[in-house]
Amino acid sequence: MNAIGTDAGYRFDHPTMAMVLRDMRIPDTDPGPGDTIPAFSITTTDGIAIDNDNLRRDGRPALIVFGSLTCPVTESAGDGLRELATRYGDRVRFIMVNVREAHPGASTPQPRTGHQKAEHAAQLMAHHRLPFEVATDDLDGTLHRAFGPRPSSAYLVDPDGRITFRAHWSNVTTAIEEAVVAAAAGRRPPRAEAGHTIRAMARMTGYAGQAFDTAGRGAALDTWKVAPPFAAMIGISKAFGFVAPRYRGAAAMITMAVLTAAVVGVLAVLL
Repeated sequence: MNAIGTDAGYRFDHPTMAMVLRDMRIPDTDPGPGDTIPAFSITTTDGIAIDNDNLRRDGRPALIVFGSLTCPVTESAGDGLRELATRYGDRVRFIMVNVREAHPGASTPQPRTGHQKAEHAAQLMAHHRLPFEVATDDLDGTLHRAFGPRPSSAYLVDPDGRITFRAHWSNVTTAIEEAVVAAAAGRRPPRAEAGHTIRAMARMTGYAGQAFDTAGRGAALDTWKVAPPFAAMIGISKAFGFVAPRYRGAAAMITMAVLTAAVVGVLAVLL
């Protein structure tokens, strides 16, 4: 890994297999339902500060989502989050926190200054046409690391900063909506957390090409180096360009399973 900046474990130019594997699980030590979020202060694209007191004064529960321009999960979550905010934004506050680039490339490299990171936040907001606040974590991801630096998770918190719901992946829209609906009605979410990793991976696969195009040269190659099966699924999903992106990943998974079974069958006969 070619690291940059003062926090070599957070900012990187190239992802590693260890990072990809680490993203697949949430350690028990990370904040979860029932925990109180840490003290923080972030700034929106409009220059407005958001901190713990700001959340308390607002009075609404808040859905805090972490994401980046080059993250396939964020790319696949944008439409769902925008729709949820349009429907429930008067009763639930939506905040996207721009974090490190998940798959930096030549066009969208890992930010080296706070100004560059703020520019990425503005681009993220414009790219997804988000009708809610987008803020920027500091360069070394202090808030992101405090929650656990997965590429794109979502947390529902009450005005006092207590986590009431956690989604491992921000693109599991149905589960997130279930929690948001309850919060909008003044109730606790019916379940405290949602994983759905296979579903999240299938959904993001069809959007990964767009995320890598935004990242630019190098992002797709890095994925082949550290996660070949995922890179292969992305490649196969492009053959299903005639269907909506949300369904391409599932089609690619099925195709890979069929091809794998066929190869195993041929080898069994030959050997």
